[in-house]
Amino acid sequence: MTELPDSADGGAHAWYRALLARCKDIAPVATAVVHPCDDLSIGAAVEAARLGLIEPILVGPKAKVEAAASAAKADISRLQIEDVPHSHAAAARAVELVRSGEAAILMKGALHTDELMHAVMADGVGLRTERRISQVYLMDLPDHDRPLLVTDAAINIAPSLADKRDIVQNAIDLAHVMQIEAPKVAILSAVETVEPKLQSTIDAAALCKMADRRQIVGGVLDGPLAFDNAISVEAARDKGIVSPVAGRADILVAPDLVSGNILAKMLTFVAHADAAGVVLGARCPIILTSRADAERTRIASCAVAVLMSQQAVLAIKPPI
Repeated sequence: MTELPDSADGGAHAWYRALLARCKDIAPVATAVVHPCDDLSIGAAVEAARLGLIEPILVGPKAKVEAAASAAKADISRLQIEDVPHSHAAAARAVELVRSGEAAILMKGALHTDELMHAVMADGVGLRTERRISQVYLMDLPDHDRPLLVTDAAINIAPSLADKRDIVQNAIDLAHVMQIEAPKVAILSAVETVEPKLQSTIDAAALCKMADRRQIVGGVLDGPLAFDNAISVEAARDKGIVSPVAGRADILVAPDLVSGNILAKMLTFVAHADAAGVVLGARCPIILTSRADAERTRIASCAVAVLMSQQAVLAIKPPI
């Protein structure tokens, strides 16, 4: 892996740099980059390759891929290009590369999330598992003492209780990859008491009981919790909440996609968090970023996917 230059911003972005450092001794992971036909997506893929994180396989119309690389001043002369006619075919071909073992990660390029996820979710030829697919943002805030995992901000519009069980488990599994051994999971709502007219509070209580019955494992759950009670010890104390999670949450589980998306973007654009986004629950990690994301977010997302991929390899490696 290429060494990172010395930081020019003091202690800022330390989490980002530590994340990349964890990937230093991991070989570049074959990654199908889906329809990288704009300067942002092709540039991020080439930069991630330069840093030694991924070995990109560029899947898209060759002429458009080359034009995007030219616009981004990115050298793709040594990269494999899978020439397909359009974005729909790119998504399907990228999924095929993962199913055949030629790629271990998917990376979204210049196509709509729905188009990519349609190929991922396709019956019989997609990448579905028994687990519900969900998205997690990892957030490192300048004035907060620990990274936060926020879910789900991109995939599940109005998740059912069963969906939320998988959303929580996916996030816990990712927290383990990020070396958080027993993550504290806050199930968010507008209040911290169970209110029959507010479904999110009922779901929160049910999820906590599911954890008691080991239907969710590996984390410590509490909810419903309002956002302030989840991240502020003082706010939890003021409301008399006694909980191992309140004020100390590692994972924030939003009631629905709208609230999760607003929360994640607020933390990024207002609180200036360093962020990484990844989709879990499929046969491989999926790097899912938007055009508004900074290159640092795209690179950090690659690093998280690489660590997830490495964890999967170690999990199936036979003992010596």
